[in-house]
Amino acid sequence: MNAEIDPLEPTQVLSASEPEALEVALEVLQQGGLVAFPTDTVYGLGALIQRPQAIEQLYRVKGRESSKAIPVLLGNLDEMMRVALQPRGWALRLAERFWPGPLTLVVPKNPVLPAILSPLPTIGVRMPDHPTALALLRRTGPLAVTSANLSGGASTVTAGEVLEQLQGRIPLILDGGRTPGGTPSTVVDCSGEEPKILRPGPISLEDLLQALG
Repeated sequence: MNAEIDPLEPTQVLSASEPEALEVALEVLQQGGLVAFPTDTVYGLGALIQRPQAIEQLYRVKGRESSKAIPVLLGNLDEMMRVALQPRGWALRLAERFWPGPLTLVVPKNPVLPAILSPLPTIGVRMPDHPTALALLRRTGPLAVTSANLSGGASTVTAGEVLEQLQGRIPLILDGGRTPGGTPSTVVDCSGEEPKILRPGPISLEDLLQALG
């Protein structure tokens, strides 16, 4: 994807503690816009999963290759079945043990999802352990979310760092302060017979195997 995009109006930064913050974010998303917000790891940049054009904008804003899938964040475990197709029982056990938290599970993709989310038959899903992220997700439903930085750029852990990289490229940043983690989530392939770590993170393979007994 070409990183060059038409500039927007100056990006608004709104404190997540403001009473109207979540409703403003919801309105932006419903209009097909992108919103950056804090998670338990780094700041994420989200779009509604039912808006393929907004997901396409995610790729353009980041300069992300279209061959790389966009993960989905959930506000509760019940929403897993909206994005996954018959996930393995042990994958659900990992979700129950580590969610909300820094663990992304790569599971078979529900065919109702927009094709642009992932060129693969799988999709990454996670429930973040952050009050702002969860409050937003419980209003919006599942969101397509990638890290709020330019591809190849440093991960962002404050609203200011997001603004530095994405000023004029996105309409809204919810400022929830510095993220508590700072390290991207552990990514685990759950499409086989046993867990396989695709990206190391805060949760180790030993932690996963111990949880599965």
